[in-house]
Amino acid sequence: MARKVTRYPTEGHNSLWYIYRTVSPWKGVKNFIFIQIARYCPILPLKNWIYRQILGMKVGKHTAFGLMAMVDVFFPEKITVGDNSIIGYNTTILAHEYLIKEYRLGEVVIGENVLIGANTTILPGVTIGDGAVVAAGSVVHKDVAAGAFVGGNPLRELKRGPDVEPAEQG
Repeated sequence: MARKVTRYPTEGHNSLWYIYRTVSPWKGVKNFIFIQIARYCPILPLKNWIYRQILGMKVGKHTAFGLMAMVDVFFPEKITVGDNSIIGYNTTILAHEYLIKEYRLGEVVIGENVLIGANTTILPGVTIGDGAVVAAGSVVHKDVAAGAFVGGNPLRELKRGPDVEPAEQG
């Protein structure tokens, strides 16, 4: 299934040169500063407060963002993470892509009780269902079904081994 993104064609230069037609440079600077504070902050309630109140993300109760997690600088308000989910160390969540001849924007929805392993990249326009587990180092380029265990690049369904328990369903 294709990601749910809106495409905006550009002409002339690569699309990143058109970024300030889509987002204020001051918003980018403000978001970058607060995202950097949150990335290094060890206090989970404070991190979530920054994400909710300053960046406009929808973050559920008891959700934990690991150290160095990086959310979209220009469109964090397009990111939703459900209750009791864990976003692993150094994970990147993108709601935009600037390509050579177009840019794309898309909502990212991460369900409840989801585990995202460290160093994962989540691309715009994907939904990760409740109770899913995404293995460390994965690139999430398509939707993930509720309860699925996925990993890799390209992303694929993985078998559950004895050390991998299904995420608790809410």
